[in-house]
Parts: sequence; structure tokens; C-alpha cells
Amino acid sequence: MKKTITFLTVLLVSINMYAQENLDLLTYAHTQDINFFNSIKNGTQVKEYITVSKNSVKIGDTLILGTPTSEEMSIRTYSGSYGTKARGGVAQSRSTSKKTYEFIQMGRPAGFGSIMAAMNGDAASMADNSLKNTTVIVNEIKTYHRGSKNKPLYVVMVLGELNGKAFGINKYLSVMDTELAVESGEILLKNRKMTRDEAIAKLKEAKELMGIDMMSKEDFEALKKELAPIITYKNQE
Repeated sequence: MKKTITFLTVLLVSINMYAQENLDLLTYAHTQDINFFNSIKNGTQVKEYITVSKNSVKIGDTLILGTPTSEEMSIRTYSGSYGTKARGGVAQSRSTSKKTYEFIQMGRPAGFGSIMAAMNGDAASMADNSLKNTTVIVNEIKTYHRGSKNKPLYVVMVLGELNGKAFGINKYLSVMDTELAVESGEILLKNRKMTRDEAIAKLKEAKELMGIDMMSKEDFEALKKELAPIITYKNQE
């Protein structure tokens, strides 16, 4: 028991030891700029983050959970007996799958449940499809290095339910990589800007519609003009 308490204490301290600093604004460009990120401490709190597609997320914003992008498989093995008749040496396995979020897990990043799972060698419990379209509020935004201080940053968000409700015993959700969660559609931001790939796809669809006389050439040209700044924008990283 004493060893367990010591382990938990060391783990929590190591995660939070550099959490004293605050940033009013952090951009994706900052996270990749060594002249900026090598002076940032792990656990630095962020008030607003700007993604690579120039979308903004702030403390207090309400977001919507989008569509899970992963799938979790589980296999259960059943003994070889049915009713009162034993069938020695016979076993059956049944596999099931469910949609899960790749970047959104249950609980805080360093919450008690996550620490105990790590100690047991278990993977973190990822949120599943039952939470799709849930409206959440951003409680915390923090940034961490992908290794040493000479490595780029990534952004973690802690989400809570509206009206003080909780996600069961976990109470919170953690977005373990905000950039990837937003760009994959697992997190839907307010006033989200269209990505370059989405703009190209929309323009291709419009061209097909024009080809079958379902869109006028004037409407196509107007849409093309609207989407051109997004498609020709070169600073997509």
C-alpha cells in the first residue's frame, strides 16, 4: 500500500510540476516553432488555442462531440458447457466491436481512474459512440511537449457536461490531442472553418452537379470564388 501511494504521488507531481505558467493565446504555429516552444513548460494553461485551420477554442466554449473515428474490438471466450450437459474441451469465442473516439478518453488525463488503469497495465477507457452529439463545455486547456522540451507541443482539453452534470463516475472527458480531434471531426467547434480538403470536395461536387444541370454556371462560379481563398491557402500544415 505504501509503495502504491508513493507511486501515485510521484506520478502526479511529475505531471503537474511545471503547471504554473499561463498563456492567453497559443496557435498551431507556436506549437511547431522551436524558438517558441522550447521555453514553454509542461502543463502550461492556455486560455485560447488556434488550430492549423484557424479555428478558435477557448475556456468556457461549448462544443459538440462529433463522430468517433476508431473501433474497439473485444473477444469473450465461453466455456464448453450448455445447461446441465458438459462438453469437455469445447470452447467458443465471440467478438464484438463498438465505435470509440481515438482522441477522447473518459476522465481527466491524470485522474484516479487513468492512473489505476496504467498501474494495472490497462489502456485508457476511450469515450464511445453513445456520447456522439453531446454538448460539452471546455473546462481546461493545457499544453505539453511530445517528449523533451526540444520537441513540439500538443494541446489537451478537459471537457465537462453542461449544468454541472457529470459523465458518470469519470465526471470529465479528456481530449488528448486537440488538433487531431478537431481536424478529424471528433470535436465540432463553434463557427468551424472549412478545411482545404473539404473545400475541394465541395467544389468537385458542385462541378458534377453543374454537369447534370442541377446547378447553374453562375452559382458554380460564385461558389468557386467563395472557396478559392481556402483552396489556394498555402500555409496548411
